[in-house]
Amino acid sequence: MAITVYHNPRCAKSHQALALLRERGVEPNIVEYLKTPPSAAELGRILKMLGIEPRALLRRQEPAYKAKDMGPLNLPTTS
Repeated sequence: MAITVYHNPRCAKSHQALALLRERGVEPNIVEYLKTPPSAAELGRILKMLGIEPRALLRRQEPAYKAKDMGPLNLPTTS
């Protein structure tokens, strides 16, 4: 089974995930999502596979998130 990691080189958790996979002998396909964002269709497929809503992907500790005051909103769901 091929594994794809959507990687952010500035993210410690992303580096940890890659290290964990490599320690276990897995060399994943790496997509630097900031350089090559997934299409809307691919993002929809990922969300469906993970069983989560788009908001769960947001990095809530990022300054951009906080600056936009994106606290609890009543957003439509994908289901």
